[in-house]
Amino acid sequence: MFQLIELEERQLRQISDAQATWRHYANAREEAGEVRGSMKWKTVSGRQYLIRVSRTGAERGLGPRDEHTQGLFEAFHARKATADARLKAMRGALDEQRRLNRAFRVGRTPAVVVRCLAAIDEAGISDPFITVGTHALYAYEAAAGVRVESGAVATRDLDLLFDARKLRTYTHRLKHNDARSLIGVLRKADPTFRVLRDQLQTAVNDAGFEVDVIRRLAAGDDPHPLRMSDDEDDFWAVQADQGGALASGRGFQQLVIAATGEMAWMRTVHPLDFARLKLELADRPGRDPLKAPKDRLQAAVAQQLWERYLRHLEAPAGPSSPVPPPPA
Repeated sequence: MFQLIELEERQLRQISDAQATWRHYANAREEAGEVRGSMKWKTVSGRQYLIRVSRTGAERGLGPRDEHTQGLFEAFHARKATADARLKAMRGALDEQRRLNRAFRVGRTPAVVVRCLAAIDEAGISDPFITVGTHALYAYEAAAGVRVESGAVATRDLDLLFDARKLRTYTHRLKHNDARSLIGVLRKADPTFRVLRDQLQTAVNDAGFEVDVIRRLAAGDDPHPLRMSDDEDDFWAVQADQGGALASGRGFQQLVIAATGEMAWMRTVHPLDFARLKLELADRPGRDPLKAPKDRLQAAVAQQLWERYLRHLEAPAGPSSPVPPPPA
């Protein structure tokens, strides 16, 4: 069985404040990203031209100096100064929320998970990734304002589902944000991560924590096999039977917090879809009999969280089967 422990009112207020601050920070970061780089005047053959300089140093001409380009120059730098100042202020506010998160003890998502998700988000490549498996329960319990007191959330690996339909956008953003590879991004969270030579879908750090990258079964124009970048040391996403259902299912998003106070936005599947797919996995012929009971327990946890705490969210469309009680 499992027990759901409700957080105190002061903890719930802190989580709400942290989420609001995170949203403001994300908006400020997006605004600052729109004015990355600079603008300058460049003299060519005795005439000045306005040049847009990208973050990487690439230059693009915007035309000779006149009233129009002068206006562009002044507007850009005014907007950039405002955006940079707001981003700096919001980073300070976020640091304060991290401190308060620690003080109020509102977080318990493993720090390595939060750091990995934050690194992926900072690199601008979070959209194609969905957290699946056990760690999704941290998003559900955070949204519900409770803690699941059981072995249901115990695991030493993070499963990331990559939506192969978004490969082109992912590749563009990876290069645009100066991130050479997915493993390189994760090394910003923990520099000891390395992809295993005999399991190219898995990276492990020096503490033995694993990150697995999975995908749906190849269909249509999906590339196969799929390496996550041109870097020869990067992940190769492995096909998963339930990958298609997970990638096409209903989404769920929630800020998750570590005991350290660190925060990250987790994109995962709807709790009712999680419960249904976990039951299907438990009943699948050939499923490890040592893992099937935990599958059923996790399904029951997700169902209970939805029924007792998350029904105020928009009711999902489509059938969902009830989850039987977990094994005693």
